[in-house]
Amino acid sequence: MKTLPYVILLLPALAVAAPPDDAPDLPPRAVVASVLATHPDVLAAKSGVRYEESNRDRLEAGEHEFSVSLGTARRRTEASRHLNEWDVAVERPIRLPGKARLDGELGSLGVAQAQSSLGDALHETARGLLRAWFGWLKARVQSDEWNSQVSLLRRQGEVAARRVRAGDAPRLEQTLAEAAAAQAEAAALQAGMRTSVAAAELTQHYPGIVLPEKPVQSVPAPVGQTLEYWRERILEHNHELAAVRAESKRRQTLVARSQAEELPDPTVGVRHASESGGHERVTGVYLSFPLPGRARSAATDGARAQFDMAVQKEAALLRRLNAEISAAHAGATAAYEGWRKAREAAQAMERNAELIARAYALGEAGLNDTLNARRLAVEGRLAAATAQLDAAEARYRLMLDAHQLWPLDEHLAR
Repeated sequence: MKTLPYVILLLPALAVAAPPDDAPDLPPRAVVASVLATHPDVLAAKSGVRYEESNRDRLEAGEHEFSVSLGTARRRTEASRHLNEWDVAVERPIRLPGKARLDGELGSLGVAQAQSSLGDALHETARGLLRAWFGWLKARVQSDEWNSQVSLLRRQGEVAARRVRAGDAPRLEQTLAEAAAAQAEAAALQAGMRTSVAAAELTQHYPGIVLPEKPVQSVPAPVGQTLEYWRERILEHNHELAAVRAESKRRQTLVARSQAEELPDPTVGVRHASESGGHERVTGVYLSFPLPGRARSAATDGARAQFDMAVQKEAALLRRLNAEISAAHAGATAAYEGWRKAREAAQAMERNAELIARAYALGEAGLNDTLNARRLAVEGRLAAATAQLDAAEARYRLMLDAHQLWPLDEHLAR
């Protein structure tokens, strides 16, 4: 059996047990944690948490403030006397206790929602990194395969040239062999270009990721666990769902807060006045209540409608996530089986190509058959290599969504 370039065969059991250690075919966990921590989307989400923390403090403190009013007047009596008068008042609206409690809950729910958004930003950034990493791996493997094919076809051309010089084959066979090698060289150049593009995109979007000179391509492991196992763990750690649920709860609390606001907050004040030119001093306390109107009950109706919207969005998201998890699990299972079949086919085509190549060297097969066998063999190796990476990526994607691949929760707790 001829091994694929840069392929290291690992026991499936070791592949299953790789996390939480560094997986050989992935960037180191410490590097990934550093890259995620400095990504702009994650930093923006962290700023969102700080904003919600300040908003929570504002809600807990309340927006009611003291206000001071000053007034002066000049009284003219019937005796044509002019008396200077003034007054000063200090007042403050009083937030009712039930409203204060609800405002505190709203502030805490806002922080929880922002933290879930931070977790979702970390998760989506990690998804993008995993996708870009395997995109580069696939391009690199294809480039290596085509470079290997160029070497094989050049040797095939040398065999054809020897047969032509010995008079055992027409000149046309050497020309065909040289053309096949040239086509492989063109394909290798294109694959190298795709590898360079993928490497540039990966390192530019995720600075700090170092590309290995000889990437490792591990033998994929089967998914193993049932769909329900993955569904339970993925939904448990899904930050998008947590954020939507926090929004639903916040909207529900806003309904209660709007209902409480239908009873207006009173205003308490203290007033001191000097009247009759200073001969009379007046000190008093007053209490005022706004008279509620239709606008307050309409605000409650609007809050209920927004709560209903949030509930339906949560239900829609849960339905979408269940469908995505089912598709991801089925895809990972199919990818593993597809890789096994592709590997068997590649091995068979490789053996066939070797046999025909030896037969051609002995003058027992034609060049067209040899080149066709080589073409089928390289196509088989490319398909098997791509299927191998697809299977590994699909399984890693499940593990990432279940927070079993990289330290997302550890970083979120910092």
